[in-house]
Amino acid sequence: MASTNDLKNGTTLKLDGGELWNVVEFQHVKPGKGGAFVRTKLKNVTSGKVVDKTFNAGAKVEIANVDRREMQYLYSDGESYIFMDTETYDQLPVDAKVVSKNADYLLESAVVTVAVNEGAPLYVELPAAVEVEITQTDPGVQGDRSTGGTKPATIETGAVIQVPLFITTGERVKVDTRTGDYLGRVN
Repeated sequence: MASTNDLKNGTTLKLDGGELWNVVEFQHVKPGKGGAFVRTKLKNVTSGKVVDKTFNAGAKVEIANVDRREMQYLYSDGESYIFMDTETYDQLPVDAKVVSKNADYLLESAVVTVAVNEGAPLYVELPAAVEVEITQTDPGVQGDRSTGGTKPATIETGAVIQVPLFITTGERVKVDTRTGDYLGRVN
């Protein structure tokens, strides 16, 4: 147990019967009249739902023990993704629901951060950007170049992203893993 005065961004709390919540923002407020309180914005670790919650200053909250480890992605067996701890070489299967949208940018041998609580994987955190190869895209039309338009392109993981018209099949590009936006070519 810890006090609300110990809260920091990124802290994981165990609230409401064992649900895990990450502190996204917090603010200590001392009004002129009445007692101080802590206003927080919390994100549910499993569902991603964001809520605002207010605690009295000095109230006790349970902080969850979340172990964030660097792990290397090995392969997928259909139902789960297999990661290997880079220090102990232990393999950890992570359910496809936990990986969710991150699978679109998860390349073999990629090093990612896996958060684990009491042996159960909570979420997978990718680097901010990854370099991928374009496996299929239609050629750009000569007259379209002046509009600065985009076209769909399939990357090596099978995901479809929007790229500028001058990108061709076989090129390597950098993609933002949070939004799926094209960031530029890679030489």
